[in-house]
Amino acid sequence: MSNVESEVEVLSARDVPLGGPRALLVRRTLPQRARTLIGAWCFADHYGPVDATVTGMDVPPHPHTGLQTVSWLFSGEIEHRDTLGTHALVRPGEMNLMTGGYGIAHSEVSTPDTTVIHGVQLWVALPEEHRDTARDFQHHVPEPVRVDGAEIKVFLGSLAGSTSPVRTFTPLLGAEITLDPGASVTLAVDTAFEHGLLVDSGDVRLLDTALRPAELGYVPCGADTVMVVNDSDVPARTILLGGPPFEEEIVMWWNFIGRSHEDIVKAREDWQAGSDRFGEVEGHPGNRLPAPALPNAVITPRGNPPRR
Repeated sequence: MSNVESEVEVLSARDVPLGGPRALLVRRTLPQRARTLIGAWCFADHYGPVDATVTGMDVPPHPHTGLQTVSWLFSGEIEHRDTLGTHALVRPGEMNLMTGGYGIAHSEVSTPDTTVIHGVQLWVALPEEHRDTARDFQHHVPEPVRVDGAEIKVFLGSLAGSTSPVRTFTPLLGAEITLDPGASVTLAVDTAFEHGLLVDSGDVRLLDTALRPAELGYVPCGADTVMVVNDSDVPARTILLGGPPFEEEIVMWWNFIGRSHEDIVKAREDWQAGSDRFGEVEGHPGNRLPAPALPNAVITPRGNPPRR
């Protein structure tokens, strides 16, 4: 294993309300001031478990540009509708990946039978050459693999001999790793990738660094293995993300990713005007989500801190 143990960076989450009056509270670890991206992963929300009969997910039609959304549930069920005409369900262990590109809109609503909602919502920044790509939607159910007391579900990229067929625009890794009580697993990874381990539950160590639930541990490029340890006497669940450093600076505001303040202004104007750029979400009762007011300042591009 490469000597990177001392370089694990712990990113804490902040609470963000998602939705309207009965907002679902999510724990956001990306982006933040210390780190904007891990690979092309630019957004990580972790939510639940919460009582969906009291606080479910109910996000009206809203737009996206310049990114892909990755929906992954631990429990519950979410109904997805988008302007491609997709009507799909998000279920535990099944990944839905939506490509926004030039523009797409979708809605996300927990189903009436859902009693507990629990999962992650992740975004991937599209590189400049594919930023205005066409809308797309992909669904994948990874086959679980067992390694040293851990069950691994690879939804993007390759890990532990399992490879996802899902298309991405930069090399990526995305996998759920659930460890048995007291288990330790060492996984071979790409040395060109930086990695982030998001803890859902359990007392977990990434290499020799302890992580609490909702924290994300960051490992820079250079590691050829990643060791994850469950120090608790109950199963521990984590999400491992990775990819080569994303060298472009991005402007990220609301649900849009661009490269300049002007990109964001134009996307917002198009959404508010009902432009064909985003299309219409059919079958969702109620109105679409209006864009918030822009800040009274120029939104500046951001990247990661310089690599050491």
